Amino acid sequence: MNYQTILDEIQQTTKGQAFGGEVASYIPELAKVDPHKFGMHLCSLEGGQYGVGDSEEKFSIQSIVKVLSLVFAIAKINYTNEVIWSRVQVEPSGNPFNSLVQIEYERGIPRNPFINAGALVIADILVSHCDDPKAEFIEFIRTLAHNANIHYNDTVAASEQKTGYRNRAVINLMKSFGNIKNKVDDVLSFYYYTCSLMMTCRELAQTFLFLTNQGITLPGKEVILTKSQSKRINALMQTCGFYDEAGEFSFRVGLPGKSGVGGGIVAVHPGSYSVAVWSPPLNAKGNSAKGMKALEMLTTKTGLSIF
Repeated sequence: MNYQTILDEIQQTTKGQAFGGEVASYIPELAKVDPHKFGMHLCSLEGGQYGVGDSEEKFSIQSIVKVLSLVFAIAKINYTNEVIWSRVQVEPSGNPFNSLVQIEYERGIPRNPFINAGALVIADILVSHCDDPKAEFIEFIRTLAHNANIHYNDTVAASEQKTGYRNRAVINLMKSFGNIKNKVDDVLSFYYYTCSLMMTCRELAQTFLFLTNQGITLPGKEVILTKSQSKRINALMQTCGFYDEAGEFSFRVGLPGKSGVGGGIVAVHPGSYSVAVWSPPLNAKGNSAKGMKALEMLTTKTGLSIF
């Protein structure tokens, strides 16, 4: 498969097209990002690296990190003890990623770990189980990526902290139901730092390659998850990775994936490749408009999806 030719074709076809959408403005630092940026990078299990556009420029991965936080929680805590799944469900939300209504209705138990409420519960679990959550988490990410040059963005984290009124409402509502064990400010601070992680498309694709390889990193061959755990993470990305647009992404793209309001999307084809795309303008559901189209074109041109 000539992935480089396919990525070149996608870049050329989408160049100059209007896909709509707006850069996230409710986080002031994200509103400053150039809306014309576009990068795409694919890592194949055979070791090939293929990229186009701004694929080597770092951006805030935002909610893409929720997959990695969950993986870290599973790796850090014994998966079989149900610490996680007694507090977070595994069902698609069907509602916006920052909804309070569902939390109230379901008495403080988030629908899945990829909406904000679910990720805040995962953050709370990690605060409970880590001596230094920020330091331990960033080292875990660097291990997955085989890259020491991955860092938090203090300015982005502070920007989110300053304007995150809705997240504060969500976490306080869950705490009222007993599903947050630590101090709200401690959990929120850790959560905002995880979302502020800066990575390139290439780094993201490399980081997620272990989910194409049954939980084993490449290179390095470190076992991060069991085969069963890796399968379940991919299943959650397939059904819950795009909030209330998860069905649309499955229909158009046909890969497990996760989006972030920084304009990034990462997707995996188990046994074949991982791919990351970045285009800051978001559609009404909070997903990269051009990024979704680029990934749809990728699976169409390669003829490869999980279906």
